Amino acid sequence: MSEIQTGSTQLWNEDLAPTSAAQRTWRWYHFSALWVGMVMCIPAYTLSASLIESGMSGYQAVLTVFLANAIVLLPMLLIGHAGTKYGIPYAVLARASFGTGGAKLPALMRAIVACGWYGIQTWFGGQMIYTLLGVMLGGEFGGAPLAGLGINGGQLLCFLAFWGIQFWYIVHGMDAIRKLETYTAPLKILICFVLLGWVYSKAGGFGDLLSAPSQFVAGGKKAGQFWSVFWPSLTAMVGFWATLALNIPDFTRFAKSQRDQVIGQSVGLPVPMGLLAMMAVIVTSATVVLYGKAIWDPVDLSSRMTGVAVLVALLILLIDTVSVNLAANLVGPAYDFSSLAPKQISYKTGGYITAGIAILMMPWKILESTQGYIFTWLIGYSALLGPIAGILIIDYYLVRKTELDVPQLYREDGQYSYGSGWNVTALVAFVIGVLPNIPGFMNAAFPAAFPDVAPIFKTLYTYAWFVGIAISAVVYGVMMKGKALPAAQAARP
Repeated sequence: MSEIQTGSTQLWNEDLAPTSAAQRTWRWYHFSALWVGMVMCIPAYTLSASLIESGMSGYQAVLTVFLANAIVLLPMLLIGHAGTKYGIPYAVLARASFGTGGAKLPALMRAIVACGWYGIQTWFGGQMIYTLLGVMLGGEFGGAPLAGLGINGGQLLCFLAFWGIQFWYIVHGMDAIRKLETYTAPLKILICFVLLGWVYSKAGGFGDLLSAPSQFVAGGKKAGQFWSVFWPSLTAMVGFWATLALNIPDFTRFAKSQRDQVIGQSVGLPVPMGLLAMMAVIVTSATVVLYGKAIWDPVDLSSRMTGVAVLVALLILLIDTVSVNLAANLVGPAYDFSSLAPKQISYKTGGYITAGIAILMMPWKILESTQGYIFTWLIGYSALLGPIAGILIIDYYLVRKTELDVPQLYREDGQYSYGSGWNVTALVAFVIGVLPNIPGFMNAAFPAAFPDVAPIFKTLYTYAWFVGIAISAVVYGVMMKGKALPAAQAARP
C-alpha cells in the first residue's frame, strides 16, 4: 500500500486503492444475492412485454431473455477476474488499456449512463409512493402539473422522498448496500411465488398468454420475420446489463476468491433473469382474465389489488427498487466520478454527484420523450459501451496475460501513462468500434432527420453491441501486438 500511496496524488485515494484481505468478505452467495436483487426489478419485469408486442410467443420471449443474459455473463466473468485478482475498481482497471489520463473517458461514459438509470429508477420508486398514497387517500392528489416540470407537486414530493431514502445508503457506504442485497434477495424470491399464487387463485388459472402462438409462424401477422426481430431484441437484452459488464470489478474486488465471483454470478444472473421473464408472462396472462387486458406494469397491477395486498405489494416493490438502483446505478458511477479527481472526490462524494445529476436530468421527461425504449436507449448505449468491454478484455487477457503492475496504475509517470497519459491505440480502437453504429443510431433515434441511412448501417446497428465489442477488440489487439511488456519487466523503481 505504501508503494501505491507514493504514486501520483491525483490518481489515488482510499476508495480507489486495492482492497485489503480484510475487505474481501463477499462469498458466492453474496454475489448471487446481489444479482437476484438487481434482476428482480420493474424494467427487467417489463422487458418481456416489448418482445411479445414485437410478435414473439411467451416461450420465445423467455428464451431470448435467458440467452442474452448467458451471453453478457461471459464478459462479466472475464472483466470481473481483474477485480478479484488485484482488488481494483473498473475506473482503475481501465488505466491499463486507456492510460492513466485516458481512463477518465470510459469512466465518464459509464457514469453518465448510470446517472440516467439512477434517475429513472428513482422516478419509478417515487411513482410507487405516489400510487400507494393515492390508494390510501382514495384518489390522485397533488393538483395540476407544475410549470416547467410537467409533474404535479405530489409526484415531485414523492420522487424526492424516494431519492432521500436512497441517500441514506449513499451516506452509509458499500457494506450497507451489501447487507441490503443479501437480506432482501430471499424475500423477493418468496414474493414472486406469492404473486403467482395470488393471480392463480384470483383468475382460476394462468390464462392463455403463455400458450399463445408466435406471430412469426404461418398465418401470423409477422410470418417469416422472426430473425429480423430476434437479433435487435437479443442485442437490446444484452445492452440491459452492458453497464454492469464494464464495472463489475467494483463488486468483484470484494470477493473472497475467483471461485466465489464466478459461481455467484453464474448462479445469480441468467437463470433468475429467465425465470423473472417467465413469471412476468404468466402473471400478465392472468391479468387478461382478471381485468380484461394485459397489464405489464407491476405498479399498475399492485394498485388494482384490494385490502392489505396493495400495501404489501407496493412496499415490496419499493424495497426492490432501492436495492436494484443502489447496486446497479450508484456503486459504478460513484467510483467513476471519484477517479476523475481522486483527491477531491471520494466514493461517497461520487455518490452524491450521481444522486444530484439524477435529479437535474428530470427522468420523467426522459421517459416521456424517449421513443423506442428498447431499440433506441438500450441498443444505443450498448453500442457505446461494447467497444470499451472489447478493449478491456483484449488488453487484460491477450496483451497483459492477466498480469498487471498495480502500483504503476497509480503513477502518472508509470508504464500505464503511455507518455502523455493517453493510450492513443485504445482511443482509435474505441472510435472505430463506435463509428459503424452511429448512422443506425441516428436513424433509430431521429428517423425524421436521418431517413436515408444505407441498409447496411441499419443492419449493423441491429447487432450494435456485438459489432462494437468485436471491432474494437480486433483493432486494439492488432495495434497493441508486441507493444506491452510483461508487468514484471516494465516495473520501475
